[in-house]
Amino acid sequence: MIFNKVKGFKTVENKDFLRKAEELKPVLFKTKVVPTPSISEPMGKGDTLLLDFLDHQVGYLHFHASSVGSPADAPAKIRIRYAERKEELEENWDEYKGEISSSWLQEETFFLDYLPVTISLPRRHAFRYIEIKVIDTTPKYKVRLSHIHSISVSSADYRLVPEINIKDKMLKRIDEVSLRTMHECMQEVFEDGPKRDARLWLGDLRLQALGNYATFQNADLVKRCLYLFAGSTMRDGRVGAGLFHKPKVQVDDTILFDYSLFFVSTLKEYYDFTKDIETLKDLFPTAKRQISLSLLELDGKGIVKDHDNWWCFLDWGEGLNKQAGAQAILISALKDAKEMASILGLDTAVYDTNIDTLTFAAKKYLFDEAKGLFVSGKKKQISWASQIYFVLSGIFDKETNRKILSNIEKEPHSIKMVTPFLHHYYVMALLEVGEKEKAISVIKSYWGDMILDGADTFYEVYDPQNKRSSPYGDWVINSFCHAWSGTPSYFIRRHLG
Repeated sequence: MIFNKVKGFKTVENKDFLRKAEELKPVLFKTKVVPTPSISEPMGKGDTLLLDFLDHQVGYLHFHASSVGSPADAPAKIRIRYAERKEELEENWDEYKGEISSSWLQEETFFLDYLPVTISLPRRHAFRYIEIKVIDTTPKYKVRLSHIHSISVSSADYRLVPEINIKDKMLKRIDEVSLRTMHECMQEVFEDGPKRDARLWLGDLRLQALGNYATFQNADLVKRCLYLFAGSTMRDGRVGAGLFHKPKVQVDDTILFDYSLFFVSTLKEYYDFTKDIETLKDLFPTAKRQISLSLLELDGKGIVKDHDNWWCFLDWGEGLNKQAGAQAILISALKDAKEMASILGLDTAVYDTNIDTLTFAAKKYLFDEAKGLFVSGKKKQISWASQIYFVLSGIFDKETNRKILSNIEKEPHSIKMVTPFLHHYYVMALLEVGEKEKAISVIKSYWGDMILDGADTFYEVYDPQNKRSSPYGDWVINSFCHAWSGTPSYFIRRHLG
């Protein structure tokens, strides 16, 4: 992938916003979790121990190591691998050929110079399973591990989750796994996935925030993340697609058209949940700036310009053209910005003008009347993403939108959905057109299939036809606990209950 990076990258800090974000930094709950088994048999060279923590954990491994037999006459060399799925451990990690760094593979190799010793590993990992292998000792002694446990961490509090009576067993299990997914990703910020990036991404944040409002209800964590994004922007005021919060707050140099606009919608949805007018006043100028910068990307017809690089996300679909989806998301963001401006008593005429311009252009240049579908790019590509985002933009009436979603199902050469991210918006689109039963069916078939596949938490990427699909060239690097996948609880509790 070719990332759209800012040339001459420089950042601007708003120290007041960063101070407010720091004041909202949560205290992490710490839980001791003991695996099966919690003590090993004596282990010599080449022996392995598989630990099962029975559910997904984000935490720190602790154990006691002692020698069995003669005194330890050389260090013990130990390798530890952490896996969210047991199948990860069946792969040869030494032959990893992915496009992103192998340093994300969760493993550590170290030496026990003196035995006995108590080990508290400083690195946090995401896992259900841990494989501990003795690479070498000497023939004179073996190693026994005992008191094995994890100190698992999260800022999410299960006690705040409203009880809900779900009679459907599959929906009940989907809700439970959704909760666990969100719980694991709620740390000092809403992380996109604790296995890998472990940082803020705006697209993930929006979906996490929606799920959080219906479950853990930690509005302060959403507020903190919004202030972080507004507190460290690019020189022109654009919020980055992602943001580092350690070792210091730092906007990433990757820009994504849709992610910047998701700041607008995330702020509006935060206000809808909290009615926090002071935060809205603080952050609306940042939201407004995202709109202004995005409007600069229009061509003379009122259509978002297309690009060859990775300038907009939408989904991981191979060859997916982003132009139509970007147009739709900009229209949705304009509508959200207009609503916020109205709440703040500001003039909304400019938003009306731009909404009308982009809507007219979309209908004239991007909608194929004969097919009843939106097309995108020079080759007039048809994709599920384009239809879904335009249905959510609301430029057509409910019945027309229902027909669009029906038409895409019959289109044999369309670019399909790949990620839970786009499946979330598909379910949202179905609910918008009144297809409640279809929405339930999609949740049960897509997320339910992950559960049948053994998921304790929901995955970053899931293709039921190719369960080892990866946008990174090697499925073992995929995140199997990912923020944008934990949203079924939002639908189950807010729309389907």
